[in-house]
Amino acid sequence: MKPAREADVGLDRDVFMRGLIRELATSLESVVGLEEASGYISLVGQSVGSQLNESYTAALGLSRLSREQVADVLVDLKQRIKGDFYLISQEDERIVLGSRSCPFADKVLGRDSMCMMTSNVFGTIAAQNLGYARVELEETIARGSSGCRVVVHLTPDLDVDDEPGREYFGDEHAPDGADTAPAHPAGQ
Repeated sequence: MKPAREADVGLDRDVFMRGLIRELATSLESVVGLEEASGYISLVGQSVGSQLNESYTAALGLSRLSREQVADVLVDLKQRIKGDFYLISQEDERIVLGSRSCPFADKVLGRDSMCMMTSNVFGTIAAQNLGYARVELEETIARGSSGCRVVVHLTPDLDVDDEPGREYFGDEHAPDGADTAPAHPAGQ
């Protein structure tokens, strides 16, 4: 009889963790719906974004990152977790990123709520350093695209209610009456 350790089951820590996160997202989506599941995952993404921002600013010896450094950090962090993200463009008003693969691999397919990790991590880091971000997930692998296209808008639009995406505010840029947590997400 062949021992279990010799069985080709395609299981390692990474595959197990991606599967676990997918099943958590699936359970949330089926119990509370896509919008609420996205909200729960957003809370996790915001916390992770804050932790990553602290790690990068400390490692770089900076209190705040510039726009160019934010773009570099967003690409770097996704590359480190096996998301093939790259910079498409950056200008004063926006940073546009693309991706040829998702860190969650095939486990993200059909699980839009998992994209809130990207939205919140990117939005939190950008807002904590630049004061404001609105993250628009134009294309996602989760929705069946061959890659992702993520636009991080850096200047608020006057009529943002008509614009797609989720807003994030740094302390000094929060609108009156808004929660001024380091990067507060608003809407989607």
